Amino acid sequence: MNDRSARVAALADAAIALLAEGGMRALTHRAVDARAGVPVGTTSAYLRTRQALIEAVVRRLVDLDRADLTDRELPTDAPPPGPPPRLTPADLDHLAVATAQVLDRWLTDGRDRSLARYACLLEAVHRPELRPILAHGTVLREQARALLAGAGAADPRRQGDQFVAFVDGLLFDRLVGAGALSAPPPGSPESREDLRSAIRALLRAFTGT
Repeated sequence: MNDRSARVAALADAAIALLAEGGMRALTHRAVDARAGVPVGTTSAYLRTRQALIEAVVRRLVDLDRADLTDRELPTDAPPPGPPPRLTPADLDHLAVATAQVLDRWLTDGRDRSLARYACLLEAVHRPELRPILAHGTVLREQARALLAGAGAADPRRQGDQFVAFVDGLLFDRLVGAGALSAPPPGSPESREDLRSAIRALLRAFTGT
């Protein structure tokens, strides 16, 4: 990472923290300067417009999320052409465990990132020029389709999209929804087991295994 990339990443990290704390209204160039501890005008020098700032946040979120997925040995790139590899029930067990661990991390150490991600998505609803933000989820859907095809799902394209939507909804419910009132505490073994059980049940429903 060169000096410019490192500085933009640091500014994006500061912006993510602001979004998590105060939503989109808290995100200004001057606020990022203050949060990052840099001279006034630094953020606008690197990211001149608000749209450029939000896009930098989204790129940073994608990079950090990709690192989490890689750490858990979950696929992060579009699947290669050709038939997907066959998956066994043991493979699906591993997928459920790894996915639960990532979700639990996004509820704890990655909580700010999760909140910032949802803030960006909500902003895109009202600002069509930011709709490309949604594109970063395309690869996850492609991977889910390939995984479910390899596991023998009847309709892997549709069910792959549903799997990603289910997992995202599970995270949202535990983070800001009613699930936060009744789910096990994030970061606990009980939380990871509860998430694993829900994900494995969905995989079983889609694949019969």
